[in-house]
Amino acid sequence: MKLAKNIKLSAIKVLQNEAEAIQGLIHQLDSQFEEVVHLILNSSGRVVVTGIGKSALIAGKIVATFNSTGTPALFLHAADAIHGDLGMIKPEDVVICLSKSGNTPEIKVLAPLLKRLGSKLVALVSQRDSYLAQHADYVLFAGFKAEACPNNLAPTTSTAVHMAMGDALAVCLLEARGFSAEDFARYHPGGSLGKQLYLTVSDLVTGNQRPSVHLEADLKEVILEISSKRLGATVVLDPSDQVVGIITDGDLRRMLGKYSDLEKVKAKDIMTLNPKTIAVSDYAIRALNQMKLFNITQLVALEEGNYKGLVHIHDLMKEGIV
Repeated sequence: MKLAKNIKLSAIKVLQNEAEAIQGLIHQLDSQFEEVVHLILNSSGRVVVTGIGKSALIAGKIVATFNSTGTPALFLHAADAIHGDLGMIKPEDVVICLSKSGNTPEIKVLAPLLKRLGSKLVALVSQRDSYLAQHADYVLFAGFKAEACPNNLAPTTSTAVHMAMGDALAVCLLEARGFSAEDFARYHPGGSLGKQLYLTVSDLVTGNQRPSVHLEADLKEVILEISSKRLGATVVLDPSDQVVGIITDGDLRRMLGKYSDLEKVKAKDIMTLNPKTIAVSDYAIRALNQMKLFNITQLVALEEGNYKGLVHIHDLMKEGIV
């Protein structure tokens, strides 16, 4: 039990350390950050992000975030750069170099070579007086007190603050470009995330049955329609085929305790008026949010006021939206 307590305390200490360091970045932001954002926005080239060791891993993540949010980016490992891969960099590119110390041998070799190519060099460092910071065109300072590692050696807090700074850059660029959810969807067409962003109600109801009865339909017709269409409900239409109500399995169960003469029961007697609707052009994720909001399992899909079908919670589950 004592060991478990120590583990939890160690975890808390790490999280507090990194959280405080990231919070500290707020006070370190200066005009250089804004200048870098404008530099990238106005560049005709790409953003090349480089580093070595753990910094290289963070650089790769920043590149992935840039690419997915509308900023074309490439990853370049600093060690590979000085062994032939510098050829991928063009003069119009903006190079962001990540380094905790800013003084590693590879970085000292790489920095002047980048400047010679004509690319603008941005240093993301944790030491202002480092070699990299002194030779860069712009400096993004990400200082912190100590690594979360008890020996102050393993890159922990340093990688956290560098990643956070990369996220801040990506989001600022995203907002400056007016990058929308629709834009995001174009870069994320796969998986449940992609479906949340591009799948519409129309995509869901197209393959569904279209259960419906009219106001004067008797109970047998209502039950057969719900049962045959297998969506747990049917809409009720008026003489002009406009939706006026809905009857669900739950409505049928509640009816049994209310009416003694079931042969006289009509659809209009047991329907729920003004059912919740959604446009077929709306995204499927909005359908899910509406179902959660009203604690229901189906919505009536409309196109310019006309009934097109029912979208059921099971449709959303099948597509992996839920």
